[in-house]
This record gives sequence, C-alpha cells and structure tokens, in this order.
Amino acid sequence: MLLERHLRDDGFELLGAGPASDRRPDLVLAGDDAELERWRGEAPVIVLGRAEADQRDRVRAFRRGCDDYVARPFDYEELVERIRAVLRRARPATLERVVAGPLEIDPAARLVLFHGTPIALSQKEYALVVRLADDPRRVFTKDELLRDVWGFRADGMTRTVDSHACRLRAKLRRADTDTFVVNVWGVGYRLSE
Repeated sequence: MLLERHLRDDGFELLGAGPASDRRPDLVLAGDDAELERWRGEAPVIVLGRAEADQRDRVRAFRRGCDDYVARPFDYEELVERIRAVLRRARPATLERVVAGPLEIDPAARLVLFHGTPIALSQKEYALVVRLADDPRRVFTKDELLRDVWGFRADGMTRTVDSHACRLRAKLRRADTDTFVVNVWGVGYRLSE
C-alpha cells in the first residue's frame, strides 16, 4: 500500500496487523469503528475517516475515544505532522538525566557534561547529541538525523549532518586520537562505546 511505503520511507516502523503481533503500537491509524474500539485505551488512535464523513461522524469518533481524525482524501504531509503531534502528546519529553558512557545530558538544565566538564553546544549540536544518546550503540542514518533533528522530510544532497557532527566530534574529543562521535562510513553516526 502506498501509505505504508511512504510511512516506512519517513522512518516509521509499521507493525503487522492481527493477533499475531505481540508488540503494542505507539499509535494506530484506524480505518473503521472496529479498529478504534480494539485500540481505544491501549494506544493513541487517529481515525482515517471516509470521504463522505461529516461533522457528526468526527464528533462521534472523538466521543468514542480517538485522539485525532483525518478525513479522506488527506494530505500526506499533514497526516505525518498529525502523527508526530499525537506521538509527542502520548510520549512527553522526559526531563530525566541521560548518561551514555562519559556523556551526561541534563535536559531540564540543557546542560551537557563530557567527563564531568560542561560543553557549550549550539542548538542543533545539542539536538544531535541528544538524539545519538537516545540509543548510544545504534547507528543513526543521515536521513534519520535529518528528519529527527532538522525536520527534513526527504533526503537530499546536504552536508548539514556531516558538518554538525564534525563540530560536535571536535567538542567531544576523548583523547588526541579517540573520538566519541563515530562516523560509520556510508551509513551515518553513532556514539563510541
């Protein structure tokens, strides 16, 4: 399905339908009342309503527990932003301290410590290191970082990630020859173990 392909291309992980899926989704796109009823209270639900739906159908869906309602035909980019907004509300940003090896991030104070030393970072450098520290062993592709840190929807021929990672790497040097922000050639970036 075209919608599924676009969502995967934009970095969303899609779970299989039916009882065989043992993972709880972060969000459900419901195409009918049965799906809304199935997931209500279990996960946030965005109803993809019928083209002929009217105001009463939308109100009824909200009263039954949906988190958002998008009538067909819908604009794909608007749907993606609605998905992101519902996910933000469902998973509010944590203000807990993040520790990844010698790196400590205090989101409440917007403070980054490296080996106990405060590091001054630009807004995007800070957002980049926070994203990398979310899962320190994972390699984040450049496209994921462009989407998550800069809000770019499509991949492009840009050196933005590389230039910011280079500056971040210089600020987080562990030793003369050892770097903490690792470039995985042809893929993206991760933090050193």
